Amino acid sequence: MSKHVEHNQRPAPDALLVSIADYVMDYQITSDAAYNTARLCLMDTLGCGLLALRFPECTKHLGPIVPGTTVAHGARVPGTSHVLDPITAAFNIGCMIRWLDFNDTWLAAEWGHPSDNLGAILAVADYTSRVAQAEGRAGLTMQDVLTAMIKAHEIQGVLALENSFNRVGLDHVLLVRVASTAVVTQLLGGTKAQVIDALSQAWVDGCALRTYRHAPNAGSRKSWAAGDATARAVRLAMITLKGEMGLPSVLSAPQWGFNEVLFNGQPIRLSQPFASYVMENILFKLSFPAEFHAQTAVECALQLHPQLNGRIDDIARIEISTHESAMRIISKRGELNNPADRDHCLQYMVAVPLLFGELVAEHYEDDFHQAHPAIDVLREKMQVTEEASYSADYLQPDKRAIANAIQVFFKDGSHTAKVEVMYPIGHKRRRAAGLPVLEQKFVRNLQTRFPPAQCQAIIEACQHQAQLAKLSVVDFMGLWLIN
Repeated sequence: MSKHVEHNQRPAPDALLVSIADYVMDYQITSDAAYNTARLCLMDTLGCGLLALRFPECTKHLGPIVPGTTVAHGARVPGTSHVLDPITAAFNIGCMIRWLDFNDTWLAAEWGHPSDNLGAILAVADYTSRVAQAEGRAGLTMQDVLTAMIKAHEIQGVLALENSFNRVGLDHVLLVRVASTAVVTQLLGGTKAQVIDALSQAWVDGCALRTYRHAPNAGSRKSWAAGDATARAVRLAMITLKGEMGLPSVLSAPQWGFNEVLFNGQPIRLSQPFASYVMENILFKLSFPAEFHAQTAVECALQLHPQLNGRIDDIARIEISTHESAMRIISKRGELNNPADRDHCLQYMVAVPLLFGELVAEHYEDDFHQAHPAIDVLREKMQVTEEASYSADYLQPDKRAIANAIQVFFKDGSHTAKVEVMYPIGHKRRRAAGLPVLEQKFVRNLQTRFPPAQCQAIIEACQHQAQLAKLSVVDFMGLWLIN
């Protein structure tokens, strides 16, 4: 007979829950760099969402769950005419901004895309502001949205620095759910105690498996998983504000807590206090809709493309030197079954620019792949190896390099130079060079959805930090509607 005894004394909340709640409720963001980067992140993320609306596999997920549903003072979905409850709107916005794997990225022990949290933030900010407006009260401003973005980035990113969920088979969208839950509970008017309670619900949900990101099951769920996480965060925040109780030792409880059940008994570690570090150092995907560990490899391939003109059939082998995370996540051999499989294949993302001198979202689609068998011929000639120095620099806090190198060898014994890129165009170390590229990308994405006058109105609203900060959320979201 078991001698285990359950002690039913309700504990104080886990320290991590309290730390996050203290940060969300009390910490004042003073960094101009963080706010300016948040503005750029807002532009880039929504632009990526607009671009995704060109793809039916994305748009089939959008709109109300039950067709014809109307919601008074509902949240608007940019680039569409949808007006939805904030939970469904969070899913819609989160789905479209993540669909093409083209929004910002954070790389550490865990990976992820902190701008995914914008789905929850915008949905809740618009909904609460429209309700306030209808009741004659002032709603939120875009300064509130930018602050929530900085804090959500920080929560997700700092938790990712030392805690590798992928190594135990869990997906990084857990951190989206946690970060979004914290900031939207505050946006909804929650107290610090309610933020703690809502956070406990986010952790007790457990975690999605990474199965849908890896061979042989890689598929389109990875493109809506973050939207699902943001929708769940809004749901948990809203029921907490209705009085749902929390679970104070959700992380540390013996036998039943998150750490024991899902994290090999290890505590979640914080390597530094929450501030604005993550937003200030975020990585932008500016030139290629490709998994971030391959961004520099694509840059290398583009440099080599002119040298391969007329010599593709003469290639004997292609050597790719990369870092450990890329080896583990995106190095694939064999059949690639769908676009989501291809945009997480290092060899595919190198082969396309070697052949065509560019890499765009349409290059992952089935019809393009089927029309160009040379892609898979090149993939078979690729040898991918880990370069230890690249792996070390990837983890260095003062570097955070994402290095790749490519060299092409021909059948006659000749070869190209080895082309190496340490930092992608969206890295903080290349921020000055990247800003014009980001702005051009934003304008191009706007033009895929809106007429010139509407594009110009959005550009003018986003151009200057002080001007954007003062704009009401209701007015900002109104700029993005399709009537």
